[in-house]
Amino acid sequence: MSFERSIVQELRKWKVSEHRKPLVLRGARQVGKTTVIKEFATDFDSFIYLNLEKEDDRELFNNSLDAKKLFQFICIEKGLVPTGETLLFIDEIQNSPNAVMQMRYFYEEVPDLFVISAGSLLEIMMDMHKISFPVGRVEYHYMYPMTFEEFLLALGEQTVLDFYRTVPVPQIAHHKLSELFKLYTFVGGMPEAVSRYTENQDLSQVSDVYEALFSAFKDDVSKYAKNESETNIIRHVIETAPAETGNRIAFEKFGNSGYKSKEIGNALRTLERAMLLYLRYPVTETELPFIPDLKLRPHLQFLDSGMLNHALGIAGWYFKGDSLSVIYSGKLAEQIVGQELLAANDRKIEKPLFWTREKKQSNAEVDFLFTKDGTVYPVEVKSGKTGTLRSLHSYLENSDCTVGIRLYSGEYSVEQAVTPVKRKPYTLINLPLYCAGRLGDYIE
Repeated sequence: MSFERSIVQELRKWKVSEHRKPLVLRGARQVGKTTVIKEFATDFDSFIYLNLEKEDDRELFNNSLDAKKLFQFICIEKGLVPTGETLLFIDEIQNSPNAVMQMRYFYEEVPDLFVISAGSLLEIMMDMHKISFPVGRVEYHYMYPMTFEEFLLALGEQTVLDFYRTVPVPQIAHHKLSELFKLYTFVGGMPEAVSRYTENQDLSQVSDVYEALFSAFKDDVSKYAKNESETNIIRHVIETAPAETGNRIAFEKFGNSGYKSKEIGNALRTLERAMLLYLRYPVTETELPFIPDLKLRPHLQFLDSGMLNHALGIAGWYFKGDSLSVIYSGKLAEQIVGQELLAANDRKIEKPLFWTREKKQSNAEVDFLFTKDGTVYPVEVKSGKTGTLRSLHSYLENSDCTVGIRLYSGEYSVEQAVTPVKRKPYTLINLPLYCAGRLGDYIE
């Protein structure tokens, strides 16, 4: 089963752009890249699909042909006579350095041809083979697991979706949206898992999908690890990263191991290039431009909440009726908010930042900093309906900001408040957790 993904609208903008360049679609394994492009292909008169995991398709790029002749050769080999607007999709392009280099020539010599390429482990394999896309000759888009909005659409909850898209969300929809957001948090956003759930309404079926996906991620390690030692380290990080998600991590002895900081750091950065996890470093300033402090410990964010639940063995908590405040000590709420914020930008990987002040007697940490039109808004995630805002107040008192945001399990409201120490007036926007993906709309 395929689902409507929001990135299709961005692809349609690319299609009609006067400055269109060949497009490279990046994303982790199984987030739906190939499916989306095949759906998008229905907007064209002709579609040519190449999968460079197949030797016959790779061989097409092993001849020294200019771009026009190469395209003709591809059409002949595929037995196709393209007419009208034609989309050429080169899947798993990282398997052919020649195909990567050919992208620039399609741009220069066959400008009327629409070209998209994609691949799993794209950045890792390109780094291994010392190949890169021609600078200035391609553009990039990024795909992530399905967002809450896409999840609602997949479930056929059109009425609820209309409420979700209304700003502010009507009070009558709060309970239903909260329940569906909790379901989304446990099912996750990997398309196959969502498809399995929509077919059977059975969370146990979702676990089977994630078990297979986890095994596939671990099997991938052998493709890009340089030796057996590196393979073991990366596999250790994959297996232990879920338990560290939400924590500020130290590289040394990560996951109760004996591995050194450099070894773990290399493994984490490799998995970050595979888009399986993300390292979110803090900033210590309160004004733009923000420069993450790489000397301080980062937060670890995982690819998808559904995979995280499976790896931690906590999916059964969904049936216990508890809020996200009880589950996984509230870290699941921060994970899903980070997941929604990351997916908001498909033009680049924009990892959400957090703010920290580390002093001997008064540490503070704001979960996220959200930037809108050049203004920074501190965002605190409270998985329950209550909780202090000490860190949020600390940020407000040390900055020019006069608006704070609390994401929590309660209803939407706006209140005028003052900080407890300096008595600084500020506006507090209280937003339900399910509104994380629409922060910008509420600020507007």
